[in-house]
Amino acid sequence: MAAIPGRRWTALAGPGSRERGSAVAEFVMVAGLLLLIAVGVFQLGLTLHVRNTLVACAAEGARAGARADAPEGQATARTVALITDGLSSAYAAQVTSHRVTTADGVRVVEVTVTAPTPIIGLLGPSGTMTVTGRAFDERQVATP
Repeated sequence: MAAIPGRRWTALAGPGSRERGSAVAEFVMVAGLLLLIAVGVFQLGLTLHVRNTLVACAAEGARAGARADAPEGQATARTVALITDGLSSAYAAQVTSHRVTTADGVRVVEVTVTAPTPIIGLLGPSGTMTVTGRAFDERQVATP
């Protein structure tokens, strides 16, 4: 094919020839955005999983410490054991328990867990999360 004087070769290639290779650039941009969204959803799921596990462990520890025959410190020990088995000992570093009385005069055992927020890479929230579990203290019930 002979070149026509005064016309460029790209003009003879037909319509749409200026968009050649744009699919690769579009793929890279869309894939990067989708990957960022997927990592964000995974980060949210991991954080919610850790939070829900900590809440369940704190509530179970409070129930163990609220039994009428439970020794002092049973709630904390049970909560630490459950968190260590379920997640990691790093999440069980700050566990406290104490007996409190609600505004209605009901005594409860309250377990508080303060744990680090799990982070994937550099994306995600930093800091700590605090969860609490409560259980009715059986010692306030009069034995017949």
